[in-house]
Amino acid sequence: MYMIISKNLITFLIILASSPSRSNGQQQYSGNSVMNCEASDETGPSPAFLYSCNDERPSCKAILMFRTQPPYSSASSIANLTSSDPQELARLNNITASEILPPDSAVFVPATCSCLGKYYQANTSYVYKSTNETYFTIANQTYQGLTSCNALKHQNPYNKLKLIPSTNLRVPLRCACPSQEQISNGTKFLLTFLLTWHDSVANISKKFNVSAKSVATANGFATEDPIVYPFTTILIPLQTEPQASKLRWFFSTSFPYAAVSHTKPFRWISVGVGAGAALVVFCFLALLGFMHFRRVRAARFSREMKERLPEHFLDKVVGIGESLKIYKYEELEAATDNFSPQRRLSESIYHGILRGNRVAVKKTSRDISKEIKILGNLNHFNLINLYGVCEHHEVFYLVYEYMEEGSLKNWLCRETSAFAHSWNHRILIALDVANGLDYLHNCTSPAYVHKDINSCNILLNRELRAKITNFSLAGENGKSHTGSVVGEKGYMAPEYVEAGEVSPKIDVYAFGVVLLELITGREAVLVKDGEESLLSEVVISAADGTHMADDANALVDPRLHVKHPLGFAIDQSELALRLLKLCAACLAPQPTTRLSMGEVVNALMKIQPDVYNSQSFSIE
Repeated sequence: MYMIISKNLITFLIILASSPSRSNGQQQYSGNSVMNCEASDETGPSPAFLYSCNDERPSCKAILMFRTQPPYSSASSIANLTSSDPQELARLNNITASEILPPDSAVFVPATCSCLGKYYQANTSYVYKSTNETYFTIANQTYQGLTSCNALKHQNPYNKLKLIPSTNLRVPLRCACPSQEQISNGTKFLLTFLLTWHDSVANISKKFNVSAKSVATANGFATEDPIVYPFTTILIPLQTEPQASKLRWFFSTSFPYAAVSHTKPFRWISVGVGAGAALVVFCFLALLGFMHFRRVRAARFSREMKERLPEHFLDKVVGIGESLKIYKYEELEAATDNFSPQRRLSESIYHGILRGNRVAVKKTSRDISKEIKILGNLNHFNLINLYGVCEHHEVFYLVYEYMEEGSLKNWLCRETSAFAHSWNHRILIALDVANGLDYLHNCTSPAYVHKDINSCNILLNRELRAKITNFSLAGENGKSHTGSVVGEKGYMAPEYVEAGEVSPKIDVYAFGVVLLELITGREAVLVKDGEESLLSEVVISAADGTHMADDANALVDPRLHVKHPLGFAIDQSELALRLLKLCAACLAPQPTTRLSMGEVVNALMKIQPDVYNSQSFSIE
């Protein structure tokens, strides 16, 4: 008896040892555990929260699926809910930003997915509207399972029973990055797919033209036909972006099962064959019409380009696509009241209304082909949106989206409300800039270095979201620098000033200075008694003394000091120190010892929840 048990035990251990271990990139399907809002992850990451980090990629581009529901029925409204780029979302779904889609239409949302602590997440925010809402309803109704009530509870300092309308909640969205094994198999994106009734791994895989095995592996399923539940998510490994125009029809409103008569099967077969043939003919004619429309539009676009832009300029910007609009000079004159002084935002920039949109028009005589080529091929929420271009008498006009709050430098100098100058907004601005640079350095092909990051080249919209502008000095990463060193004093890295050395680390250095400006409220170059000193040198040396905590607290912008409702000042030295240490890591003299922008994003995302905690005690 003992011998039999021992033999069976040994056999079991051998089988267990020979079974494949869980891949680092393999996520675990949550099942209905996301419906339990009292889950715990103290012993390790739990799928009831979000997808866990695989320690292989700190950030990546991901895609989320959302089903339209009022009031989230257009690209712009869904982008606002998910903090994604509305133009990129519209492009991905082959729709316009303002187009209203039918209810329950599948929409694919681009997202930057980053590892924060235990979990991957794409960050957005949501303003709590009424006392009828809870963490559960926000997670499962508003966001349709793209987040979880456990994740919301974990990342917000507010008690679920004491949520107050107008509270700004941090919302981490479910996303994940491919593992190295998935990348080697050709996977470029992981799509977070929202399951509904009658969905199965088999039919979803077929619609996306991927193998059921790859979907099963990506979600930790033991079989290719597992049990899945509506209102949960699974990951779909994709080699290319999903073709929304084809998939929206498959994943739109589910049709109820109709009772079918079996008395005349051949009649229904004939009807089906006839309808199918008609559909094929219709699709063929529609395809011919669409191809003709594309050819006509491309020819018109090319003709307009040649008519309105000089040939030598066209040669430089070939390949920017049809998204760039070519404006007539008369349009810009009308939009800016003939470039009147009252419309002037700065020495060469004017604001106006053009084709129903509020825009900023930049007037310049320098070569703008490089800037147009970069912005014409990039699309990210934290990079300024270039609408179009015009040429008139050898003067060029660039038309950008309008940013209501102007430059970060001017905003920091203005005396606005205490609410506007809060830690929440300062950290969010820093995260926006860091995300934009991370995208330039790691998510574009080719990768770019901005080379001129400063508080004047960071613009804010009415919600105080930041976008990077002025790509006149930007260049491809890895290309040797030629010409003189050009940049803003106080922001240039030592290796760039001394040897003209260009790498993404010079943007990291400049970002460190911008972060110092956000913390201290001071300018990058300080002037006292007629003598100049650099903010980076003054602050880092002050925060590196024996009384670092006291010095750090004294360096904080007075407008950021937080008061408890009882009236006493809340000590923020720990928060200030963490931010100053992050600045120091960005401003390291040797570029090899500086952080990467991906590491900066992760560090700020770890600091952000503590900022929410401290800010929740403030009083205006």
